[in-house]
Amino acid sequence: MAHYNAAAWLLDRQLDAGHGDRIAYRVDGRTVSYAELGDEVGRAQNALRELDVRRGERVALVVDDELAFPAWFLGALRAGAVPVPLSTMLTADELAAIVADADAGTVVVSAGYREHLAALAAGPSELRNAVVIGDPVAAGALPVHGWSAFGDRSEAPVAATGPDSPAFWLYSSGTTGSPKGVMHRHASLQATAETYARSVLEIGPDDRCLSVAKLFFAYGLGNSLTFPLSVGASAVLNPRRPMPADVLDLVRDERPTLFFATPGFVAALLDADPADDALASVRSTVTAGEALPADLHRRFSARFGHPVLDGIGTTEALHIFLSNTKGVERPGTSGTPVPGYDARIVDETGREVTAPDTPGQLQVRGPSLATGYWCRDAATRAAFVGEWLVTGDVYRRSADGYWTFLGRNNDMIKAGGIWVSPAEVEAVLVEHPDVLEAAVVGGRDADGLEVTVAFLVPRTGHEIEPAGIEAHCRGRMAAFKRPRRIEVVDQLPKTPTGKVRRFALRERLEVLRPRGAPVDV
Repeated sequence: MAHYNAAAWLLDRQLDAGHGDRIAYRVDGRTVSYAELGDEVGRAQNALRELDVRRGERVALVVDDELAFPAWFLGALRAGAVPVPLSTMLTADELAAIVADADAGTVVVSAGYREHLAALAAGPSELRNAVVIGDPVAAGALPVHGWSAFGDRSEAPVAATGPDSPAFWLYSSGTTGSPKGVMHRHASLQATAETYARSVLEIGPDDRCLSVAKLFFAYGLGNSLTFPLSVGASAVLNPRRPMPADVLDLVRDERPTLFFATPGFVAALLDADPADDALASVRSTVTAGEALPADLHRRFSARFGHPVLDGIGTTEALHIFLSNTKGVERPGTSGTPVPGYDARIVDETGREVTAPDTPGQLQVRGPSLATGYWCRDAATRAAFVGEWLVTGDVYRRSADGYWTFLGRNNDMIKAGGIWVSPAEVEAVLVEHPDVLEAAVVGGRDADGLEVTVAFLVPRTGHEIEPAGIEAHCRGRMAAFKRPRRIEVVDQLPKTPTGKVRRFALRERLEVLRPRGAPVDV
């Protein structure tokens, strides 16, 4: 097996090239050089050695977007351990269940989550140690250490890993069920850097990345760690929950060149009505998580004067594999396959669909696909078919090669015997001047037949009138697609990655509508 370690490729390579003085991170106004990052990575690696963390052992990370995240993530990789970043938005009990599922022996938490340690210690896990980025707190019989208690960096050798060695796990966001541990190899990180980051972002050492998406999931991990470190560039980390006003302040102060967001956050930024030059330093904005409606795409790009590169990726593929590209963006689509990845559409029998504009199930193959799900054999067999990943998304491909998202397999609506794409209806709804966000799900009318139901979030200072929405839709879509009920809500339920939890909306609809009650506007 050829010797290869992802942390060494990302960090040691920059230090060996004499780039130690370059800026790796900006965090709360503090500048961290590549040399300083290397010291913190070595310190984390030595801490793991003192805690007797062995090669292949899982290390759970409940860490904010602060310097400790790249330090412990890269330190674990470099030591041959398996870091498992977890969502900082989860409750203590939710974290305890995942820590137990991963059989993690050590957990590292930011100071704001140290109160979770008691629940983690009480859970049915294999935890032996906890480390707090800050002052430790008692957690029953579980030994808790403050990171400051560990000494400075000393010689920390690179583990004898290879490209296919287990590297890190990312737990899926669980839009339709309990989260699953997605297992990635050491080679996966470099693969995303040499495909998407190189060909779509055209990232270089002078770029500065700012991501709304956090480091604990796949999208943010690429944006704030893999991509900048791969070329000796820098990233701005925001430890706090991203809010439009705060992010705009960060953009003004830190002047990023690449900005990564979700469609929902793009809508929120426009709703905040910032100055036209608020993103003057940004050369491209990237969106992923949900499909970006064409109207939002056009409005954002026109407002701020730079390209919006919408795309789709999955935790299983680690980052974006279908993307719009600078200069040939097509609003309302996911663009074209990223060089290095192949995509195809198959029908219900698994046969490839070659006719243009024919809906089907999206499958993808490429160099960054996960090896499977931890202890989920049936799910692994269903999702990974030979070289291909079954994404669970319904797409169509145009005659000239652009791919358009229609919905998740179980989100498609059959109204009047005809399939309806939620994404297509939502794209029309958000064109209405009163609508900030829209999510469409299937409901039942008085006869038990499926119809479309729209949940709408109003723009600030606006009110939504169902009659106005009906008139807006009437001239823009066929009658069978038009929503038969409008629900106005303050916000849409979403996963940490920005995906709408449509099952939660369907459940809410059942609560709101007594059995047999009509859903017509």
